[in-house]
Amino acid sequence: MTNHLFVINVAALAPQYLDNLEELPAFSRLIKNGKQARMKPVFPCLTLPCQASLTTGTYPNRHGIIANGFFDRDRLEVSFWDQYRSLLEARPFWERLKEAKPKLKTAVLCWQNTLYGTADIIVTPKPMHTDDGLIQWCYSKPVGLYEDLARKLGTFDLMHYWGPMASPKSSQWIMNAAISILKTHRPNLMMIYLPLLDYNSQRFGPDDPRLLADLKIIDELIGQFIDELTNLGIKDESTVAVLSEYSLSEVCGAIVPNLLLRRAGFLNIREIGGREYLDIEMSRAFAMVDHQIAHIYVENGYEKEVKDLLEGIDGVAQVLDKEQQTTYQVNHRRTGELLAITAPDRWFAYYWWDNPEKAPDFAHSVDIHRKPGYDALELFFDPEKKNIPTDTTLIRGSHGSPAAGGERMAVFLISGKGVGELDISANIDMVEVAPMLERLLL
Repeated sequence: MTNHLFVINVAALAPQYLDNLEELPAFSRLIKNGKQARMKPVFPCLTLPCQASLTTGTYPNRHGIIANGFFDRDRLEVSFWDQYRSLLEARPFWERLKEAKPKLKTAVLCWQNTLYGTADIIVTPKPMHTDDGLIQWCYSKPVGLYEDLARKLGTFDLMHYWGPMASPKSSQWIMNAAISILKTHRPNLMMIYLPLLDYNSQRFGPDDPRLLADLKIIDELIGQFIDELTNLGIKDESTVAVLSEYSLSEVCGAIVPNLLLRRAGFLNIREIGGREYLDIEMSRAFAMVDHQIAHIYVENGYEKEVKDLLEGIDGVAQVLDKEQQTTYQVNHRRTGELLAITAPDRWFAYYWWDNPEKAPDFAHSVDIHRKPGYDALELFFDPEKKNIPTDTTLIRGSHGSPAAGGERMAVFLISGKGVGELDISANIDMVEVAPMLERLLL
């Protein structure tokens, strides 16, 4: 049992990155004084599903987070990066902890699906769109916490958190906020999300030597946090866990399922103002894409035809029907009638047009809300031309396809009080993490 548990989620941290320990002193200390394991992510290996499994100890068929986006079958709308706690159908382990120990203080910083949640302390980005433009803001509990942090640390800039301007600044701000909250609130549990590694892994590829610079920044941030535990005199009564949700694979190009569905007569568009927009209502099938997976929503009776079409496409590794989805424990009412998976060296793009001049107005702009899928090429937005390229070979790293045979594994490290009592094998499943962490505080 420990008095303070700190869980740091480093996006895209791959096991092989820890081969550079001589240049990563904080990671080196954690490994030397603790335990580590290679962790098999749940499928899909994406941020929201994996974080939901890490925090609830359940698979997507239980917690309901089947991608980074959702298709609302009633409104016929796709939305990405919805943060609401209410979308999570299983309980995060800190909610169970609070029932067992009401006096425990819990804090969650920038983990997904925590908006309007029940942790004592929450900070999560929630920019506000006004007539005067975008207001960079974070939802926080208690009310006013973000405003206090902004006065101390400056405004949290969403543009450094995600997209073409993603940079170390967002992870540095989050860690500085964590240290500030640590000093003033002393939570028993704190969950911290650091996104830095994710974006250059997609831009350059997971094996690019330039990632070492990002790793050093992450290592420094973790080192600063651990030093602060010493400064506050609580290091000996604390436990630090560092983990990731997935690792990326090298990719060489994309598959465009919506365009293929259109050519085969399953997908329809409406031309508005000379541009082509997806017509979900009149389509027999369309794809909501997300990195290396695509949820295919299919009108009843057309499942076999669509499955046969997609299985014949070079670079598509599997197309799971409802029965086959149970094998990966992703069978849920939100899941598409079919779930397509790329080969590890490909990814899915959302495009549905042949003529570039008829592309929808948002195709060349950063717009995570109107695109029916994640657009990795937004990472290459050209601010001078105000344009996003459509050359899918620019993306060098992606994730989402199942971890298998030791490939695409995640990292789990834990060090500090109570760790000696944990029985951790060299390989663990992601759903084992939540109950393990919960036991440390009970």
